[in-house]
Amino acid sequence: MELTTEKVRADRQPGVRPEPRDSRADALVHRLPTETLPGEWPAEKTVPVSILVPVKNEENNLIECLRRLRWADEIVVVDSQSADATVPLAQALGAEVYQFYYSEAGWPKKKNWALAEVQWRNEWVLIMDADEHMTPELASEIADSIAGRGPQADGYWLNRRFMFMGRWIRHCGYYPSWNLRLFKHALGRYERIGNLGQTGSGDNEVHEHVVLSGGGQSEYLKSDFLHYAYPNLATWVEKHNRYSTWEAHAMRAGDSGAVQPSLFAGPIARRRWLKAKTRHLPFRSFLRFVYSYFVQRGFLDGYAGYCMCVLLAWYEFISLAKYHEMRLPANDTKGDSRA
Repeated sequence: MELTTEKVRADRQPGVRPEPRDSRADALVHRLPTETLPGEWPAEKTVPVSILVPVKNEENNLIECLRRLRWADEIVVVDSQSADATVPLAQALGAEVYQFYYSEAGWPKKKNWALAEVQWRNEWVLIMDADEHMTPELASEIADSIAGRGPQADGYWLNRRFMFMGRWIRHCGYYPSWNLRLFKHALGRYERIGNLGQTGSGDNEVHEHVVLSGGGQSEYLKSDFLHYAYPNLATWVEKHNRYSTWEAHAMRAGDSGAVQPSLFAGPIARRRWLKAKTRHLPFRSFLRFVYSYFVQRGFLDGYAGYCMCVLLAWYEFISLAKYHEMRLPANDTKGDSRA
């Protein structure tokens, strides 16, 4: 059955998928790893949590992601018409698959749509990307928290370790990296900043963050998960070229609707406060390098840390340059949606 909501359509029947685009799909399914993962994991399908994994053309990442999530009672993969073997691999690994069709209006994006439209089996939802790896320590901590054996809250902040150029980036401002990823699905939605429309950043929330409604309370879990977002420099540059367009649109919207900046609130609010205070400083990109490399001790991450800090400075420069380009008279009424 097909559902149409604000020009967004989805296959509502889990497991429905398009035919594989090439013969590699069946071969990949038949070669799925069978060895046991190291570590003490909760038993398979014993934790009453639903895990949402948004994807598009993620056959290279999805296997290792889903193998580490089998302890969850429900795994839902929301796909955007992948052209590779993403969907059959997800099904073979026990996930339910839904198709998401992005509206030309640019809203809702994939995660918010799924939170609102999927008939979740459990009260708790955990968001994981395909290039992220759960750890047994965090899986056990999640199980304890949901079971009431830890600090009680409506949502939990999880910390991630970014892996870049073959190592964990422990400095440069990349650690700790807190995100509200585990929460009661009825309360959590991703922020909508302004009326950004098509920003070139894709159909999945990236820089938007979860906000709990109704005064929901949150706590922090101790264990980390791993994020393999940037397998090479080309991927980093390609992604951040798109993200910088999103940043420029958010600046143009005055960050309306975003998590409000505050020095004394949560990690996202503090990060937004710092950004708001420094956004229009002269030589911001150079200052970002100095701050990341020296103040946040990126130099301790070796050559990978140096590369990361240079790239972060470039990101600040290109985001502001795109923002100023949007304000030129020729772009005054329509903006620039190019990534």
